[in-house]
Amino acid sequence: MAIEQPATRPANPRFSSGPCAKPPAYDLTKLAGAPLGRSHRAAVGKEKLLAAIEGTREILGVPADYKIGIVPASDTGAVEMAMWNLLGARGTEMLAWESFGAGWVTDVVKQLKLDAVVKTADYGELVDLASVDFNNDVVFTWNGTTSGVRVPNGDWIADDRAGLTICDATSAAFAQDLPWDKLDVTTFSWQKVLGGEAAHGMIILSPRAVERLESYTPAWPLPKIFRLTKGGKLIDGIFKGATINTPSMLAVEDYLLALDWARSVGGLDGLKARADANAQAIFNFCANRPWIANLAQDPATRSNTSVCLKFTDERIQDGAAFAKAVAKRLEAEEIALDIGAYRDAPAGLRVWCGGTVETSDIEVMLPWLEWAFEAEIAAQA
Repeated sequence: MAIEQPATRPANPRFSSGPCAKPPAYDLTKLAGAPLGRSHRAAVGKEKLLAAIEGTREILGVPADYKIGIVPASDTGAVEMAMWNLLGARGTEMLAWESFGAGWVTDVVKQLKLDAVVKTADYGELVDLASVDFNNDVVFTWNGTTSGVRVPNGDWIADDRAGLTICDATSAAFAQDLPWDKLDVTTFSWQKVLGGEAAHGMIILSPRAVERLESYTPAWPLPKIFRLTKGGKLIDGIFKGATINTPSMLAVEDYLLALDWARSVGGLDGLKARADANAQAIFNFCANRPWIANLAQDPATRSNTSVCLKFTDERIQDGAAFAKAVAKRLEAEEIALDIGAYRDAPAGLRVWCGGTVETSDIEVMLPWLEWAFEAEIAAQA
């Protein structure tokens, strides 16, 4: 017997976890003010870049004495820049509970060759945060984009820490509270919660991080695109819009448009509320169905942006093949695009719930998810 499809379709089927959905009512014509064909060092370019920096400060509530810079190579470039510039001055502790955190471990242990303390947890779980030694520099992801697990808050980070905290916050910034007094280096990219264009990263430095940069020289050489100091002093222009390499002014204009949209929905509080509503719709759906569950074990650690799901039905014979088939079915119907689990993560689905996604689209997509599940169960039988 054929399984009947739901009657309603999402207005926007884009649920990719990066690059993420554009803000609602996005229109390319709104980028007409981009100074294309002009130097990013011209007055108009510097003005746009500084507006991106200060708009970030305004919406995220970054303290006035923290430095904010636009850097190459998305969040990856920003995290690498932090680790290559700052680590090695004291002990290092690496915390990993998902793919990108594991990648930072590889870079520190195998590339920088530091004798780091490495603490890992399986997908869906967190490491023991109470065991972290803040005499060391600590590197961690705030929100695991590939596992759907986030730290619940910053209470576990010591106020009197001797080491620095280096936080990859790329799927948390603009959707979750980031306690700036607990974070010495924070990184993210435009392509996540605000749906900006890829290739540009942001790095935010506390005064403690700046002090380390100006008092410590790593033992290894630094590529030009990583260098934050010159002659033992911070290159302050980086944090006023004088980027290390040439930025895309079209991407900058796109980010400025996203910041304007963020203001229109109530700034950070509005963005968090939108993400919470999106994620809660999925949590409620899972709570009422025995065949699907959140990958995050503890409700307190469940992400409100990258919601990762696993199928739990005993009738499923091949978990990976089944999850791929469900995702393929939804994509073929243009109901949900790019929602397969990350390649290194357990088999399942990953639905982006950041603030640029409309809750109504999540709610309309979920009956289709049930349809796809039942259709695959029937096909398997």
